Amino acid sequence: MHTRSTATKTLLTAAALSTLLLADTPLYGGIYAGPVGASDTTAITMNSDAFVGWATGIADYTPGEAVSDSYSNATAQQRALGTAVGGSGDILCLGRGGSVTLTFANAIFNGDGYDFAIFENSFSDTFLELGYVEVSSDGEHFTRFATHSLTESAVGGFGNVDPTNIDGFAGKYRAGYGTPFDLSDLVGQTNYEYLDLNNILYVRIVDVIGDGSEYDSYGNAIYDPYPTTGSAGFDLDAVGVFYAVPEPATYAAFAGLGALALVFLRRRSSATRR
Repeated sequence: MHTRSTATKTLLTAAALSTLLLADTPLYGGIYAGPVGASDTTAITMNSDAFVGWATGIADYTPGEAVSDSYSNATAQQRALGTAVGGSGDILCLGRGGSVTLTFANAIFNGDGYDFAIFENSFSDTFLELGYVEVSSDGEHFTRFATHSLTESAVGGFGNVDPTNIDGFAGKYRAGYGTPFDLSDLVGQTNYEYLDLNNILYVRIVDVIGDGSEYDSYGNAIYDPYPTTGSAGFDLDAVGVFYAVPEPATYAAFAGLGALALVFLRRRSSATRR
């Protein structure tokens, strides 16, 4: 989180934040899913029982500009691992244009619906710092989810982004609620031929520089809060997984149970025929 000047967000009072936000609160009039609590929201609470795992390691972290040591040092990097916390300070900051590549104890696979979710630390439904999301099976070739931004103009350092105007970015929802992603949506994207959708080992998040100099998948300029300092850019809380490939031992256990069940059914069938 950030301020308009050199001070950090933590120095702002709740009243000051409220004044800044109310001055430019957008209406939810876009074409995409609404904020937390909306009937069409896709937000996933960090307490959901659907999560079966969380990021366990960092393969690469390249911080961008305007990020302090307290949000980028070794301690901060550990904050990006494990379960989501939902607090404003328990984050790894990417910095302006920075990136982080996360690893997992078990590969993510393409299940039914969403496969993983990414948590940012926004203090509201509209102060949304965005990130591109990419995945890889080999750690070399990454495929990016398609993005769409309909925010028409710059929003300023503490400006607001209407979540119904954005799609395909991490950071769509406030702290404690993850933005979900479905691996099936990657079919046909750049580098898709290198992906094994049932063996995703890396998830990369790249901060969006939201001054209009970057473009979405449709050629639209992207705007999010800019400029910010201290903890500029996307603030990562956690990455949770819905579908993870079981350990080999688990496979063996299932196979053993299956074999026992087959023997039981065969014996039962034989006894019935007698």
